[in-house]
Amino acid sequence: MLSDVTTPQDLDDRFRAALGELGAPAQRHDLGEPLPDGAPLTGAQALALFDAQITSRLLDLAGRWLRSFGEGFYTIGSAGHEGNAAVAAALRPTDPALLHYRSGAFYCLRAAQAAGGFPADPGPDAGTEAPDGPAGERADHGADGDDAGPVARIPEPRAAGDDPVDDAPGRPGTEGTEPGGGAVRPATEDAGREVTSPIRSGDAPADPARPAPSAMPLESGGDAVRLPAGAGVAVDTDGEATADVPPLPAPDPDDAYAEAARDVLRGMVASAREPIAGGRHKVFGRADLAVIPTTSTIASHLPRAVGMGLALERLRRVGNGRRAEGESAPAAPWPPDAIVVCSFGDASVNHATATAAFNTAGWYDHTGLRIPVLFVCEDNGLGISVRSPRGWVEATLRAKPGIRYFAADGTDPVEAYRVAGEAAAWVRRHRRPAVLHLTTVRLTGHAGADAETAYRSPAEIAADAARDPLLATARLLVAAGFASGEELLARYDERGWQVRRIAEEVLDEPKLASPAEVVAELAPRRPVRISRAVADAAARAAGPGTGARAEMFGGKLPELAGPLTLAQSINAALADGMLDHPGMAVFGEDVAAKGGVYGVTKGLRDRFGAARVFDTLLDETSILGLGLGAGVAGMLPVPEIQYLAYLHNAEDQLRGEAATMRFFSRGAFRNPMVVRVAGLAYQEGFGGHFHNDNSVAVLRDVPGLVIAVPARPDDAAPMLRTCLAAAAVDGAVSVFLEPIALYHTRDLYAEGDGEWLAGYAEPAAWAAGHVPVGRARVYGVGSAEDVTIITFGNGVRMSLRAAATLADEGIGTRVVDLRWLAPLPVADIIREASATGRVLVVDETRRSGGVAEGVIAALVDAGYVGAARRVAGLDSFVPLGPAARQVLVSEEAITEGARTLLAR
Repeated sequence: MLSDVTTPQDLDDRFRAALGELGAPAQRHDLGEPLPDGAPLTGAQALALFDAQITSRLLDLAGRWLRSFGEGFYTIGSAGHEGNAAVAAALRPTDPALLHYRSGAFYCLRAAQAAGGFPADPGPDAGTEAPDGPAGERADHGADGDDAGPVARIPEPRAAGDDPVDDAPGRPGTEGTEPGGGAVRPATEDAGREVTSPIRSGDAPADPARPAPSAMPLESGGDAVRLPAGAGVAVDTDGEATADVPPLPAPDPDDAYAEAARDVLRGMVASAREPIAGGRHKVFGRADLAVIPTTSTIASHLPRAVGMGLALERLRRVGNGRRAEGESAPAAPWPPDAIVVCSFGDASVNHATATAAFNTAGWYDHTGLRIPVLFVCEDNGLGISVRSPRGWVEATLRAKPGIRYFAADGTDPVEAYRVAGEAAAWVRRHRRPAVLHLTTVRLTGHAGADAETAYRSPAEIAADAARDPLLATARLLVAAGFASGEELLARYDERGWQVRRIAEEVLDEPKLASPAEVVAELAPRRPVRISRAVADAAARAAGPGTGARAEMFGGKLPELAGPLTLAQSINAALADGMLDHPGMAVFGEDVAAKGGVYGVTKGLRDRFGAARVFDTLLDETSILGLGLGAGVAGMLPVPEIQYLAYLHNAEDQLRGEAATMRFFSRGAFRNPMVVRVAGLAYQEGFGGHFHNDNSVAVLRDVPGLVIAVPARPDDAAPMLRTCLAAAAVDGAVSVFLEPIALYHTRDLYAEGDGEWLAGYAEPAAWAAGHVPVGRARVYGVGSAEDVTIITFGNGVRMSLRAAATLADEGIGTRVVDLRWLAPLPVADIIREASATGRVLVVDETRRSGGVAEGVIAALVDAGYVGAARRVAGLDSFVPLGPAARQVLVSEEAITEGARTLLAR
């Protein structure tokens, strides 16, 4: 009944009934033969697609079955999208893939590919490059078909002989049964020779290890009939010949599809043994399958994919740059001719991150830089319940400049495989981006709680159910003579029992059971290794790299240049980092030719070349996406965000993509990155909240993110070296927040004193001057016994000036420069606060959500019982000109705050 189409049980019943009605082929063919009419698939390959598709479908049903009794935690399935198995088949298992959450069949097929379970291509014409015009284009975009219901059913094992889902070889009670279950139908005799009869539904051969063959009559007097491999011929007394055709081989209970099913089921039940996220999330991912986990339900992984494509092509073309003699350059994790594939839903084409990714890929293509990325849009016509307007997705994708458009019917396995092969070959050959627009249907609804009847008519749902891609593949196999409907039904049932068995096994696996287990892979800190990495870099710079370093600095080594400003110190440290890390690249708006709007990257492009120091388009999402992709591809990216206010346009690339990678891959994938951001306030003569932004709360809220704020030149270089080492050693993601107002500051107390300048340490002193993550710096002014001022950034200079004023009044001050806003240097905070018993927190951000809240909370948590107060910026955006002084912290406010504290 149409009213029942939306239930998963009905989807299963309808599919089983349809398989039973397919009958047997008129003539049987060997699985190694190609499909008729020049289709670029063999029977064996089509059967492999069917195996991937039914495994994915059964996993969907298993997810809802598990959810029905509270043991499953994810019910978004892939039903209707199983045509993406053909996309996987058209790619190589070494092509990195970032997958949409409806990619179950892709994942299963990729697992088979990697295990050698996908048969070889039938000939040179398969997967050939597309001609000049877009291949396989389709203009029709139907509405989507879905099924939803509260409880799903997957085939269960029952007592022997009950029905075709019950028994399998090797299980108790299966004597005299085949994988489909049921009793063996007795063989008949004709003219003294035993001839087997066709297997009906429920029948099984006497030998459970090998299903019985079926009988196929052979016509005489006509053309010769080509028999499948292994076929025998029986001739009766009347001269009529019958071929005993071997049936399909039974699925291996421990094959790659079973392994993939176990991966997915472990994710559904949050098993700690799940291979990629370890029970932290249900994602498609596995390092040995080159499947990189994506945790978003939208297209936020697309900018990363573009970055990966750009990084792969750069590594392929120019290698990893110079390195000190004797040091080898790191290799990219994938072959030089690999392409990146990323899939997403039709509704996501409207999301800002997708727009950014398409625009960036097209922008670079327009400039002549190659990005080998295949975008795959799986278009089922719906975003949960919101319809994609008819023709909108195609029009949108076709209109993307610099991106080649391909389209195919995702419910047709032959067309999907052919066009996906053409698209992949085109991207691989030309190293340019393309999009494959794959029309699909959506069966079983958006997720388990989705009742489609609330927003779709029964006729729409039924129309999509009729386009079930599994049924299309089954019909293809039967029509081409490779299988009967009964055999495919038996195969489906056998896989169903297999999935059910695995589901029951993973239910008993351990879950994450402690906070330590959950956060183990969030952001591991290995300070000893980082310190050793800094020391090793120093040894290289002072030893075998001496000549290269002198050459790169043009003989003017920074340690011999005298006192430097903050900007100059960062510039020198970036150059030293580029020398030591061959995969390091510096990029962002205006960083190359101009050298940054404040000159911080001046001269780097001339020293290291345009391949390692380059300008990007004006889009922060894309800049961070390039960094994310480059990090996964094995580089050490150092992107620059021109102003802190601009970061808010793209902060999810840090929160949702960068910070989650280790967490949701158990460290199998990393995206090491140091994001340089010019920020904070107090610029003179150049204002407004876009250029004087003091909002860092969104960064401090990201688990695992390192936030460094260097105030002094002699801190900036060692802190940057630490961030680079942490990226290389731990895959850390750091934000290096540089106070704009201090970039070119030279004086501290009086004009011309030069006390804010500092020398650049020579390599031999790097190890001794190493600044670990989460360690503060303390200045003593006067007796340093009366009050502790805890601050950072611009607050350090203002607090030191205020402390000098207080010293003239006989008040001794400890000024603590936090240096790291995440993780906060809690031990240093407690120690220095306890030394005086009076704490003034000087927070140049804001009272609400500011850094002072974290500092005072740390004091409270540690049991601090002394006096404490804070001086913070107002909860306001920073206005233009002199009005900024009304909302920002001032030296006078700090001095008065300390006096008030001491008067208590």
